Amino acid sequence: MKRRTAYRFFKRLFDILSTGLALIILSPLFVIAAVGILISDPGPIFYLANRAGKDNKTFRMFKFRSMRVDRNANEKSLRPDQDRIFPFGRFIRKTKIDELPQLLNVFFGDMAVVGPRPASVDQIPITRSGANAVVASVKPGLTSPSALYDYLYGDTIEDEAEYMEKVAPTRLALDRYYIGKQTAGCDLKMIWYTVVCIFGSVFHKPAVFILRELIEAVDGDRRALDEMK
Repeated sequence: MKRRTAYRFFKRLFDILSTGLALIILSPLFVIAAVGILISDPGPIFYLANRAGKDNKTFRMFKFRSMRVDRNANEKSLRPDQDRIFPFGRFIRKTKIDELPQLLNVFFGDMAVVGPRPASVDQIPITRSGANAVVASVKPGLTSPSALYDYLYGDTIEDEAEYMEKVAPTRLALDRYYIGKQTAGCDLKMIWYTVVCIFGSVFHKPAVFILRELIEAVDGDRRALDEMK
């Protein structure tokens, strides 16, 4: 119990210090992203989404807008409408720049640097029910095993039905897996793996070894590895 309490204390301290420093250092990138969005598709710079946080309490999550505005968009889907993503939006998604505003969510305590993927309020029946109800016991994070799995493999599948069949089961299993593996070492490993995955994507060298490790962790569907080769 004391070890778990200490872990939570130092995790929160790390979240505050790291995101505070990151917000200062990355402020020029925020400006560049804002200008790029306005040039690409005039409208709001930020996308504000209702997300389920710890204990399924709703909070407003910040992201740089990467899609054309659609007030009738379906948030129940686990997949974004690919046709609405503008070119600069694809770039900031690929490099994870679109998620930088979530540093504010971490700083203010709605999220953590490492934690399960934030779930849309409309997705709670899919992502936070049954065996996955335990996922709501911690704050959602910027990165996690499921986020990396989605980045490496899920983002390559645009069809929603195919995504639900091939990706969603392992993605949800990885959220449960993280709950049982929470340690400072695991969190630092996820942060490092995130850096490796981003650079691998930018230079067109997917980190297949990370994908393999994630799949083997939950004994998931190995089709993902075959399709990455």
